[in-house]
Amino acid sequence: MPHDHRVFLVVVDDSPELNTALHFACLRARHTGGHVALLYVIEPIDGQQWLSIEHLIRAEKREQAEQTLQRLGGEAIDWSGRIPALYVREGDRREELLRLIEEDESISILVLGAGTGNEGPGPLVSHVAGRVAGRLRIPITIVPGALTDSQLSLLA
Repeated sequence: MPHDHRVFLVVVDDSPELNTALHFACLRARHTGGHVALLYVIEPIDGQQWLSIEHLIRAEKREQAEQTLQRLGGEAIDWSGRIPALYVREGDRREELLRLIEEDESISILVLGAGTGNEGPGPLVSHVAGRVAGRLRIPITIVPGALTDSQLSLLA
């Protein structure tokens, strides 16, 4: 992607606030001439004793990642009007997120959705906004997970 456009990075997970963050990022991208990028991190497999089973599980997780990114990528096209960049990585979600931001200079804003439950904003939001925020080269936008589509439209 050209470096003269904003790229809004959204981390894909199974949280309900993902759709809010993605929708916001897409609307901002549409309004500012930017692009959206989606990062799906396949978490490591723990405790596997047989290599063949580990390979099967990794293949299934990779297929799930690709299907999820295809679905969300379609939504991103609808909301932003542009094809998003798609990233699939394996490892710890926090580490891979930081590594991608360091490696890809086109990424200009990290958009995260904050959880709405009593357990707090979520582990990734807490980690990035608290422990590593000062070390990042890009700003972080934290979108409240309970915002409605009309509220997102007004804010974006």
